[in-house]
Amino acid sequence: MQKLYQKHELWFALGWIAFYVVAVSFVDELSRTIGIEKIVTLPLLLAMCIVLLLWMKRNDLFQVFGLCKGSVPPSSLLWYLPLAALISSNLWFGLRWNLPPHETLLYIASMICVGFVEEVIFRGLLFNAMRKDGLKSAVIVSSLTFGIGHIVNLFNGSGTQLLSNLCQVGYAAAVGFLFVILFLKTGSLLPCIVTHSMVNALSVFANEGGITVVQEIFSAVAIAVIALAYSVYLLKKLPK
Repeated sequence: MQKLYQKHELWFALGWIAFYVVAVSFVDELSRTIGIEKIVTLPLLLAMCIVLLLWMKRNDLFQVFGLCKGSVPPSSLLWYLPLAALISSNLWFGLRWNLPPHETLLYIASMICVGFVEEVIFRGLLFNAMRKDGLKSAVIVSSLTFGIGHIVNLFNGSGTQLLSNLCQVGYAAAVGFLFVILFLKTGSLLPCIVTHSMVNALSVFANEGGITVVQEIFSAVAIAVIALAYSVYLLKKLPK
């Protein structure tokens, strides 16, 4: 694993992304077939988290991939308040108990793992592999790849409709851009991991059935505006 990473960082990152997307889509569908949401997904995600953590620890890569304290004080980052706004986005139009208690716990645990794995592979692996050949292109590709990657929800049996998916792709790209800038400016991926995990986890309580098309579009636009505005602030406020 380490030899492949050292020789072909980009292909190593793309391999992880491809495996993650295909494997998680498969086990999600398997979980639905069994009839218990995330019952197979969670063990796979936990295994991926453990493998990545052990690999990074063994090769002293925690700081490289941002699993460390940031170099910028919270006061210069507006005390992460825009991130708190993003975390609350799934609750803007009310709360709903969508799954039984045991499935809710499985879902939350899975989403926390998803936040960690996706940040490590999209920001840690992919962005770091590309930034050596061009910082701007690395930022753009990492952001767009993260956004476009959500289109898989149209085909993985999650029940996502076309409009909802397009909204998700759009604001995910904006949030992906914010996370890249935050990682680039502070050297820490931890705020991105926490935010990503919390947004995902709280989606289990989203009142999706009670949201109108207008509200869905408004929510997507609002998330994108918050993410992009915070990105602009970080770019202007923090040193290169």
